[in-house]
Amino acid sequence: MNKVILIVLDGLRYDVARSCLGYMEGLVAAGRADVRKLTCELPAMSRPIYETLLTGRKPVDHGVVSNGVVRRSVGDNLFSRVRARGGVTAAAAYHWVSELYVSCPFDRYRDRILVDGTGDITHGVFYWDDAYPDSHLFADAEWLVRSKAPDFLLLHPMNVDDAGHKHGGDSIGYRNAARMQGDLLAPHVPDWVEAGYSVIVTADHGMGDDGNHAGPTPEETEVPFYTVGFRIEKAALSQQIQIAGLACRLMDIDPGQMPAFEGTIERL
Repeated sequence: MNKVILIVLDGLRYDVARSCLGYMEGLVAAGRADVRKLTCELPAMSRPIYETLLTGRKPVDHGVVSNGVVRRSVGDNLFSRVRARGGVTAAAAYHWVSELYVSCPFDRYRDRILVDGTGDITHGVFYWDDAYPDSHLFADAEWLVRSKAPDFLLLHPMNVDDAGHKHGGDSIGYRNAARMQGDLLAPHVPDWVEAGYSVIVTADHGMGDDGNHAGPTPEETEVPFYTVGFRIEKAALSQQIQIAGLACRLMDIDPGQMPAFEGTIERL
């Protein structure tokens, strides 16, 4: 099975990504990565879009239409499809991901560390504090890669979103939190690509200048979509609901109930 790492930089809007993710933009300039703008599904909120990214369905279809809808995911998702193929899955992510794909409600003493799980996620490190340092979370993800060699890994840091809520989407604090993501991606992504992973870097939603998001303004809905080590034709992916199918295609697994990705893939 080919391997994929999906990195979701929570709350990172497109214009700030293009001006602040220096490492990713360097890869694009060197022809080693590709980037495009996507418009996120509505509502432009976290838990609904986590489910969209990992199931290929819109919030109005999968039913997680608010951060207040606290329940397990229903139907196929990326983790379950990899597991059905006999693969290993992992997540270094916010505890809402655990609630969707492991157990609900989240118990910080029981569910923070998951090793050899029998459900959709095999191994996981989950956090519940929005200020949990992204540097620590990248280290958590690196531990998962080195020790568990997952076929699919979700990495989901929260500090950009946290800074946006505190300072607004047009602020020094927000932009500096975004710049930090470039510094964190730089030492890890090359090693992950060298280890055979296809890497996708995107966001769930953007951030309004007033420090919040739900949609449908461009600041709240326009997000970056980077692919590292490969590119796809521009017309082949224009919606968030296509990302899950792309990941399945990269891993050469059956998407099951999720929309299949039909475009061409070019290795860089």
